[in-house]
Amino acid sequence: MSAAEGRALPNVLVTGTPGTGKSAHCAAVAEALAEMEHVDVNALARSQGLFAGKDEERDVDVLDDDKVCDALEEVLKPGGKLVDTHSMVDYFPERWFDLVVILRTDNTLLFDRLTKRGYSPSKVQENVQAEIMQVLEEEAKDSYAKEIVQVLKSDNVEDLESNVERIVAWAKAWIKDNEEDGSADDVAESS
Repeated sequence: MSAAEGRALPNVLVTGTPGTGKSAHCAAVAEALAEMEHVDVNALARSQGLFAGKDEERDVDVLDDDKVCDALEEVLKPGGKLVDTHSMVDYFPERWFDLVVILRTDNTLLFDRLTKRGYSPSKVQENVQAEIMQVLEEEAKDSYAKEIVQVLKSDNVEDLESNVERIVAWAKAWIKDNEEDGSADDVAESS
């Protein structure tokens, strides 16, 4: 079975260090393609109580990986989801996603964005270091087939617009390709 697992619409994982523009990208793609829905993993976890506890030292909630995966499994089945997360990238099954987008931002810009958000100095430092070390990029490249992983620069509005155009064009091509091979028809007939 294809990576699409019979879905009529693709699932896209959008990841990157906090402050790289994941939510803005997902919102813009969802606005451009009405059939795509933005799924913020942290918001899903908060709404369903999918936490294993709290890391007091870092002042962050710790996701319960298994509970998050169980909840996402159902959400992703029909396809058409833009999954926005900076965590668990290496924990999600590869079969869930047809495209993995890693957003990268200049370290100075990232520092400024996180500081404006009111992140503590230690949290800013931790996230900027993760960006410098390419932590999420490496996790994604190690976890997914290289042909579905795209690294995109996300420094400014022009990058955002260009990236959204690329993701939308890719999604439209994916939908067209899957209609032509009958995958979309199979889903419609089984409903």
